[in-house]
Amino acid sequence: MVLDAAKSWKPHLAGEFEAPYMKALQLFLKQEQSNRKDIFPPEEHWFQALQATPLDKVKVVILGQDPYHQPGQAHGLSFSVKGGGKIPPSLLNIYKELESDLAIPRANHGCLENWAQQGVLLLNAVLTVEDSSAASHQKKGWEQFTDKVIEVVNQECEHVVFLLWGSYAQKKGAVINEERHLVLKAPHPSPLAAHRGFFGCHHFSQTNIYLKQQGLEPIHWQLENEVITEPSHSQGELWS
Repeated sequence: MVLDAAKSWKPHLAGEFEAPYMKALQLFLKQEQSNRKDIFPPEEHWFQALQATPLDKVKVVILGQDPYHQPGQAHGLSFSVKGGGKIPPSLLNIYKELESDLAIPRANHGCLENWAQQGVLLLNAVLTVEDSSAASHQKKGWEQFTDKVIEVVNQECEHVVFLLWGSYAQKKGAVINEERHLVLKAPHPSPLAAHRGFFGCHHFSQTNIYLKQQGLEPIHWQLENEVITEPSHSQGELWS
């Protein structure tokens, strides 16, 4: 259950919620809400990446930067959008690389919950954003919290594959112990950078080869052509 997933992280992250930076972030978000600003994703999905992927199930980490800032897109998983919406350009390029790398047909939706359920931690560096205002919640405290999440995975897990796409993710992942985990780097899959080396990086096949070498079940990357609409009802489990 989603609630159990959140609880698996809580012993390692509980102290963060008492830290001054997190108190300041919490106050900022409450003020934004009281000013009737729309924040994405909805509050019940702020920690969805952790709720969807229990700590002891993490096999792969895909780092993003910010949630999508248009209505009906962000739901707490990096690069993922709710079923039924238009597939964003970066995710479309991810699908293109999957097709080239593993001959996996492109899904007709952008919901990556199936990956999260298999142990792919889809973590953004910043977990909220204001409607139609890109990067509006950067440097408010989320980056420090997600640095701690990465530290926990680095220390508590073994043989995790970190997919670091773009200079931002690579800088954030600089602390990862590469003797303990596999770190794969490539340019960001955005249309501005994908042709510089994201296409042809073969990260998906390399991930599964490594997992098999460690005696772990590989990721089934293919997504069914259907819309996943079941919501999470675990609002604020980590925040409380």
